[in-house]
Amino acid sequence: MPQKLPFTKMQGIGNDYIYINGFEHQIADPHSLARRMSDRHFGAGSDGLVLILPSAMADVRMRMFNADGSEAEMCGNASRCVGKYAHDSGLVRKNVIQLETAAGIKVIHLIFDGGEVCGATVDMGEPVLEPARIPVVSGSAEPCVGLPMVIDGQTWAMTAVSMGNPHAVVFVDDPAAINLEATGPLFENNEIFPKRTNTEFVQVLSPTRIRMRVWERGAGETLACGTGACAAVVACVLNGFTGREVDVELAGGTLHVKWDEAGNHIFMSGDAVTVYTGEFYL
Repeated sequence: MPQKLPFTKMQGIGNDYIYINGFEHQIADPHSLARRMSDRHFGAGSDGLVLILPSAMADVRMRMFNADGSEAEMCGNASRCVGKYAHDSGLVRKNVIQLETAAGIKVIHLIFDGGEVCGATVDMGEPVLEPARIPVVSGSAEPCVGLPMVIDGQTWAMTAVSMGNPHAVVFVDDPAAINLEATGPLFENNEIFPKRTNTEFVQVLSPTRIRMRVWERGAGETLACGTGACAAVVACVLNGFTGREVDVELAGGTLHVKWDEAGNHIFMSGDAVTVYTGEFYL
């Protein structure tokens, strides 16, 4: 008889992951399991796999794997869902949860509706702008703001930001007009990004609202990206396009992002939804 692995499918504005309780189940090869479970035809279907694990320095620890099996440092939408999972399952009996990630400890403030966790605000920490730490090879130690990049014969003005993972933000007239399947991989795998990059194609609607599509490193186009939304707002401020508090429209819904000027931390608010639970045959 094949072994059965319990899992929970969750989504944050359409950014869907498979969540596994690492307190109860040990995964020997999460890279391979992420590829199998994420397959939308032969698996459960998701943007990736998230392991919720014990932590020696926080309430819980998160390891996050993209659909291609590569491990990512951080995921904003997954962080909110981990907070909901930890509370709903009784792993943590707090309304404010400390989450250990490969990008440091993030603080999750749960949002309730009728006694149920429906979302969260995550303190995403400070954006990283130094090229070497993003990383991006720019030929300068100064932040990459509007750096010209030639992709497939077209010059793009790219702003590079890390939110624990690398992002390239470009501004366009209409994100819907971008051939993301063709253009996204050219950014992701460009030689100036040693660890590849996520890419946001952003349209500024007003000083308080933007719209974007995202090409995620290792996953392709996703309905949402929390760290990408935060990076997009940072890029908007650096380029003088918006204020520091912005609603970010994505295909899966809207995130609210605030870049606090006094503390330099970014706060991201959005939903966290359990879709279903199941068992995966190993």
